[in-house]
Amino acid sequence: MSITRRISSIAPSLTLAITAKAKALKAEGKSVIGFGAGEPDFNTPQHIIDAAKKALDDGCTKYTPSSGLPALRKKIAEKFKEENNLDYDPSQIIVSSGAKHSIFNAMFALIEEGDEVIIPSPYWLTYPEVVNVCGGKCVFVEGHKENHFKVMPEDIKKAITPKTKMLVFNSPSNPTGAVYTEEEIRAIGKVVEEAGIYVLSDEIYSKLIYDGVKHFSIAQVSEKLKEKTVIVNGVSKTYAMTGWRIGWLAAPKDVAKAIDSFQSHATSNPSSISQYATLAALSGSEAELNAMRDVFNDRRKYMISRIRAIQGLDCIEPDGAFYIMLVVKNLYGKRFNGRKINGSMDVADMLLEKGVAVVPGVAFGDDECVRLSYAISKEDIGVGLDRIEEFVKEVF
Repeated sequence: MSITRRISSIAPSLTLAITAKAKALKAEGKSVIGFGAGEPDFNTPQHIIDAAKKALDDGCTKYTPSSGLPALRKKIAEKFKEENNLDYDPSQIIVSSGAKHSIFNAMFALIEEGDEVIIPSPYWLTYPEVVNVCGGKCVFVEGHKENHFKVMPEDIKKAITPKTKMLVFNSPSNPTGAVYTEEEIRAIGKVVEEAGIYVLSDEIYSKLIYDGVKHFSIAQVSEKLKEKTVIVNGVSKTYAMTGWRIGWLAAPKDVAKAIDSFQSHATSNPSSISQYATLAALSGSEAELNAMRDVFNDRRKYMISRIRAIQGLDCIEPDGAFYIMLVVKNLYGKRFNGRKINGSMDVADMLLEKGVAVVPGVAFGDDECVRLSYAISKEDIGVGLDRIEEFVKEVF
């Protein structure tokens, strides 16, 4: 076989597979409500678009430094200080082509062959694939449904071995929407600090939190832990800028320097136009962000109430992001159109026949659930949940 082990080990994305099936059905003229969306259904705010247009008109179409525009890195460092009370020199900020790119950069810089990486489950499906590509070994720690899918400090402590190199920490979480409290994060941080391992803290949904719940970064626990933490964030979710492909990381100086060198060969630099747009996003008003968050919160509450009214289904209330894990294990062993339901893949396939696209929980390490996104209109959410309710009634 000519394909390398590191590439052939990557599993296809189930999220994209479900999306492709849904698109194929729509192309046939069938009505499909897609709950798989991982991006806001809002357009990028106009002042950000205008900044990109101005950058084009001003001829800002050349290479930038590999680590990003100096003004943008400075602004990101300022935001860390303002919002998290974290001090970073701009040289510790690396701007990349999306948060996913930043995650790859961080793991590629830190994970050696055979290193163990602790990943709380349910997890975003890309984490284990990147660990595998880097030659690491995933150690999954199951979150507790009774604790909003969150892991406990003792769970992480038990998983740590002499080979452990990193903990992947995601709050607010994709796919669960769980948000760890400051107290919970400090307790986990104490365990990690004592073990002397790195933390990759994915905070891409940090501004999409509801009803007064607060975001707290694990890097805030102590200066010692900060020097072992790589924070990843970006504008995709916060400012409805998924297609602009700009994310960043904040890292210890030696790690940032290594990533800068690698990125200079891998991509040269992120899109110059998108960087100017991002600078406008971080410098401008957050009024549209706040309005978008209010809409998401309204949909979240509506979806939770609708789900809990359907006999046989349940969900764990999320505090952040724009996803709900729908617990469907009560359907297992039952039949739909003569076929037995054995897991979340079956549920996803059968719901597609009813005109509803969801992502099977097995993709996130929890086969008892399917993931629904509320980054679609409230009207579509209502129609989709009507179809799910109809499906459940047929099953029961």
